[in-house]
Amino acid sequence: MKQARRTGNVAFIRVAAITPLIHQFDKRQEKARVLLARHRLSQSLLEDPYAVIPLQRFIAFFEDAAEALDDPFFGAKLGSVFKPADIGPLGVLFSLSPTIKDAFERISKFVNSLQNSTSSHFVEDGDSFVWTYRIADQSIWPRRQDAEYSLAASCQLVRSNFSSAWKPDEIHFEHDAPADADTLRRIFRAPVLFRQSSNRMIMRTEEITRVYRSDNKELAAILERHIADLIGETEVGQSLTSKVTALIEHYVGRHSLTVGFLAEELGMNARTMQRQLEREGTSVRDLMQTCRQQLAANLLNAGKRLPISEIAQTLGYADSAVFGRAFKSWTGHAPSRAGK
Repeated sequence: MKQARRTGNVAFIRVAAITPLIHQFDKRQEKARVLLARHRLSQSLLEDPYAVIPLQRFIAFFEDAAEALDDPFFGAKLGSVFKPADIGPLGVLFSLSPTIKDAFERISKFVNSLQNSTSSHFVEDGDSFVWTYRIADQSIWPRRQDAEYSLAASCQLVRSNFSSAWKPDEIHFEHDAPADADTLRRIFRAPVLFRQSSNRMIMRTEEITRVYRSDNKELAAILERHIADLIGETEVGQSLTSKVTALIEHYVGRHSLTVGFLAEELGMNARTMQRQLEREGTSVRDLMQTCRQQLAANLLNAGKRLPISEIAQTLGYADSAVFGRAFKSWTGHAPSRAGK
């Protein structure tokens, strides 16, 4: 009998999304066995590409794997050789897309077929488009390997399906800069910024709207139906709260986040949006505060010393004094860290 794969509200990732990582240990069987046992990942589970495992367990395994292989850039290097088939029907759907823009719109729409508790957003920003990827659960940390893998894999998907010479305009990561950031710059062929509010890939509109092929709408529709069924199996919520949260995480520190602006982005009336959020037990103000509190905690606890003024700017505050007052209202004390 086929096992049910419903996961409720548990953060998960499908085995299909981590198969490339597992294959890296094909010639290191003993090391793989030890790591899998340490993170309670059974070999039989990994043989089913549609099986799901706890996301937190996978992220810890990924960080552990980089350390075991003595390669701090393990995730980014693995992503740089990524293939569409590595993520099953979602990868095929990406490769069928007529433009890079269409491909990212599809992957953002269906990323929850591979893992939930993930914020993936693709929006226009001036003369650029920005694809944002971020694990929503702030307790899952550190998660550098997953972030670098995900953005490098997305970049490689574009190069393997559209143009091998393609490069993004800029890459953002939420974690600290590594000792040798030039390694990442070579992989992405673009400027790389660290300690940002989210992981992002910034792409020029004129480049990603170029048509490379005709759209196979019939096959795309079949794949989308299959992927939608996978999302349904895992009961990933599509609440307004999750959508507004995704927008806040995307724009914090980059745009003035008013109720009107967020409602316009969602194609809603501002009052209607506020009423629906109230029914879900929250508000724009509450979601903004939660997002900023989580980001502030991460940045203040980061391994590298980051000035309070830079943290304030990243969180979208006018200056460090305004951030300081907000932080004190949350915690009862002023923000501080060594080397502030």
